[in-house]
Amino acid sequence: MTINVGDKIPSTKLKMKTSDGIQEVTTEELFGGKKVVVFALPGAFTPTCSAKHLPGFIQKADEMRAKGVDKIACVSVNDAFVMDAWGRDQGAGDKVMMLADGNAEFSDALGLSFDASGFGMGKRSQRYAMVVEDGVVRALHVEQPGAFEVSSADAVLNVL
Repeated sequence: MTINVGDKIPSTKLKMKTSDGIQEVTTEELFGGKKVVVFALPGAFTPTCSAKHLPGFIQKADEMRAKGVDKIACVSVNDAFVMDAWGRDQGAGDKVMMLADGNAEFSDALGLSFDASGFGMGKRSQRYAMVVEDGVVRALHVEQPGAFEVSSADAVLNVL
């Protein structure tokens, strides 16, 4: 079942590479008492994800924070080392948290994973963006397969 607006984010864990090594980030820590923009995409270093999706959120991070957003998080079904390298390559810095969902547990819990085995990519996250306030989904924009229209940084800014 796919998560919907008004639903509480399920309890799962993500990973993030920090200067202290790989750290677990629980959904309770990520979303509790905060307004968070989360966007997910099929894979780090992939064409649309690298050319449009992540760069848009990096560029618009200050505008989102000015609208009350506490954190912006990028999620992909990659490992924490890949997400860290991609974030450094893209200049994410402290603007966007680069969160690894290596086993697709978060994506599965949201009902937003898909099988990309036909492309040699295994299980992946659908492309989406959502606004979460204190653990509750307030806006959710899931892309149609192959599209990049409703989950952009500009689309999220329009709902903040």
